[in-house]
Amino acid sequence: MAQEAYYGPRYRPPLGHWIPLSFQHVFAMFGATILVPILTGLDSATALFTAGTGTLLYIILTGAKVPAFLGSSFAFIAPLITISTAYGLPYAMGGAVAAGFFYCAVGCIIRFSGTSWLDKALPPVVIGSVIVVIGLNLAPVAMGMAMNDAEGNYSLVCLSIAGVTLGITVMANIFFRGFFGTIPILIGLVAGYLFTLIMGVFSPAYAIINFQVIREASWFGFAKFQVPRFNLAAVLTFVIVSLATICEHLGDTLVTSKVVGQDFYKNPGLHRTLAGDGIATSWAALWGGPPNTTYGENIGVMAITRVYSVWVIGGAAVVAVFLSFFRKFGALIQTIPTPVLGGISMLLFGIIASSGLRTLVESGVDYKDKRNLTISSVILVIGIGGGRLAFTITGGVEFQLAGVALATVTGIVFNLIFPQSRGKIIDPMERTR
Repeated sequence: MAQEAYYGPRYRPPLGHWIPLSFQHVFAMFGATILVPILTGLDSATALFTAGTGTLLYIILTGAKVPAFLGSSFAFIAPLITISTAYGLPYAMGGAVAAGFFYCAVGCIIRFSGTSWLDKALPPVVIGSVIVVIGLNLAPVAMGMAMNDAEGNYSLVCLSIAGVTLGITVMANIFFRGFFGTIPILIGLVAGYLFTLIMGVFSPAYAIINFQVIREASWFGFAKFQVPRFNLAAVLTFVIVSLATICEHLGDTLVTSKVVGQDFYKNPGLHRTLAGDGIATSWAALWGGPPNTTYGENIGVMAITRVYSVWVIGGAAVVAVFLSFFRKFGALIQTIPTPVLGGISMLLFGIIASSGLRTLVESGVDYKDKRNLTISSVILVIGIGGGRLAFTITGGVEFQLAGVALATVTGIVFNLIFPQSRGKIIDPMERTR
């Protein structure tokens, strides 16, 4: 049950409270929001701009009733890298635009037909297994960043930097309380950065931070509009992965409802929260930013502080946009050493996989049931093992489903064709993640 609110969703705090409360939300989302563009080769300043403006769009589309901050989505890291490598960045952005429109389409369907069909297509056994795949699919990326130098060779120096970063982040996550307990990622990034600097001072051979990019960057700049391009493979890949992120949206909205003590599924309605998330994702892609998603970190801040004000969330969004205009700041972010990001990623990608396990456990998925065991097993092997379905269609266009996308489709198909086992059926809408 929700605790009594210090500031409710509609309440505008006094300016002296409003500013620090908004900055607290910026700190909570900052580490994860900038990490996604760094991992995918996108611009960190643009990600801050699209996160801030996307959140403001979400607030408008939901009637300023839902206190939710939208930041860079980890679920789309793999398709961003895959499509950008295979076809180019404009096609990855086109896929993200299509994913946002798909959110809106699902919202329209829910508006008129309810959520029962979605529960049947994507039960907890499918969604939980897919979320596990999303996290573990990225595990080799994290370990590569943690162990290898710029040439791809094993480096004990890089591993030590990643180890220190990971250790401090874990300690902050477990032992810190209050405000500092909500920003373990930022604490780990700063600590790892300082540790790398200190190593470089004592031994020039370990000086791996290059400040030249800061000197070359301009002081101010604006995000540049990107013209997306579309092909079938990119669109289908992003739309299929968005099936998993839609379910993450359902879980985040449900958790926010429980924290705040208001049913956001009914007011403003799940169709409006999905539309807000979708429009924010398409908007981000049009500026070359990563797709957006509602952030659990900011839900945690609200749960701890009992401050549920949409004004506070909106203030954090404005701060994020303001920071995005300072290009020197964005260049500073680019100097973060790769092993520092590797240490952070070891925790973050593991948390994604663990949240999938949590979904399976809290939903009461029974693995004594051969049906559930079979569906999960196939999803995990296809997704983690690198399964790929590729063929050429009319006009020479190559269609490809791989990794998370193929695992999701396979899980949906198996769930629909395998007969339901008799016994208690747990409504996935009643679970929290």
